[in-house]
Formats: sequence, structure tokens, C-alpha cells
Amino acid sequence: MHIKEAQLYQEIIGNAAEYFAARAKPSNVLKYSRFFREGYDAWGNDVSEIKTMVAQIQSAYPDLSVSQLLELGNLLFQHGKYEMGNLAIMLLETRLKDSDKACFEGLKMWFDFGVGNWAHADYLCSRITPWFLQQQIVGLPELRPWLSSASRWTRRAAAVSLIKVKRQEKVEDLLCFIEPLLTDPERVVHQGTGWLLRELWKVHPQKVEDFLYLHRNTAARLIIQYATEKLSKEERLRFRRDKKGKIA
Repeated sequence: MHIKEAQLYQEIIGNAAEYFAARAKPSNVLKYSRFFREGYDAWGNDVSEIKTMVAQIQSAYPDLSVSQLLELGNLLFQHGKYEMGNLAIMLLETRLKDSDKACFEGLKMWFDFGVGNWAHADYLCSRITPWFLQQQIVGLPELRPWLSSASRWTRRAAAVSLIKVKRQEKVEDLLCFIEPLLTDPERVVHQGTGWLLRELWKVHPQKVEDFLYLHRNTAARLIIQYATEKLSKEERLRFRRDKKGKIA
């Protein structure tokens, strides 16, 4: 990062922090903090105020490139305040059509070293990361390194990013891809993986049920719970672990 760029980023971050702090709403922080197990460090700004900041940055710095937005995003996430993460995502979203494979690789850095809550993770996985898959800029091979990231949020993203391409990719390939996540130690990864399996079940119920039955003794129970949520109580009994924890 060049000195001028570093100064530019700090100027943007300083302006944003001043703007958000001046419009802090402690009541919002209290209201939403209960949804975040990992903590919720925020000013309590409304989404409309973050959008206003996005527009101000675009107006004041119209020549920011996608690579610069990625670097700025790294710093915004490191700042720690919730609004700063949202600001990073919204800024990149405005330039998504100009993004390429290098941008996708840069997003992994956001997850690895910046993203620290489910809201930012799922915002990215619903609006940003699937676009690269839908446009065939990347495929499952490029997403595979996310499975072994040290960050639980990156591993969660490896599953949740696939929800929007559940009809585009072969279900067999998706099931094979997420198999390493079935025994992941983190709850947030279990939730994301189970969510994907539940969505896949809506399109390919038999194949997903066969997959779950095969892994019923080793997969995290929360994954099974999420994935079979739409089944009846009697149907869910099929996916209980064997008494000895061995596949029959």
C-alpha cells in the first residue's frame, strides 16, 4: 500500500467514523445486541445513514478502483465497529460488475481477517460471493480453500455462498464439496451448512436425505437439525445416530 493510498483510506475512515458517531443511537445497540453471541460493537446507525455515507464516498472519491475498495474494506473491518463492515460491503456492491477473480480472492481476506459476525458473513454470502459463481468467474475449485480456513466465518461462507447457486451446480458436486464441514468444530459453521442442506433438500429431497443418512453418525447434530427442519418428527427419527455411533 502506497503512502498516498494509506492516507486516503485513513481520511475516508475518519470521515465515516465522525459521521456515524454523530448519529449514534444507543437504543439501537441495545435492541440488536441480543442477536450477536460474539458481541455487537456498534454506533447504532440506521441502514439509511450507512447508505448516505456510501453515496458521499462515491461522490468525493469517484476514482476508487475495485482493488482499492478491497484494501479499504480490510481496514474498515479491522476498525471493529459494525457500521464500518457494512460500509465496506455496500461500497463493493456498487462496483460488483467491475469485479474479477482477483476480487474474489480478496474477499477471502475479508473473511479470514475481518468478518467477525453472522450478519456481515451472510450479507456477503447473499449479495456478493454468489455473484462470482453465477457469472462463472469462479467455481467450486476456487472456493475449496475456504473450507480449510482458520476462520470459522470463511468456512461458514463456503457453504452459505452456495445457496443461490443450488440449481446451477450439480447437487452431487455440492454435497461432496461440503462434506468436510460436517465435522467442523464450530457452531456457526454447523448452522451455515445445515442451512445449505435444507435449501438443497427443497430441490433434491431424496439425494439430500440419502446424504444425511450416510453421515448421520458423524455429522454435527445441529447440521442434521437444520437440514431436516421441514421433515415431520417421525421422518427426522431416521437420521438419529445409532446407539453405538456406527452406521448400520
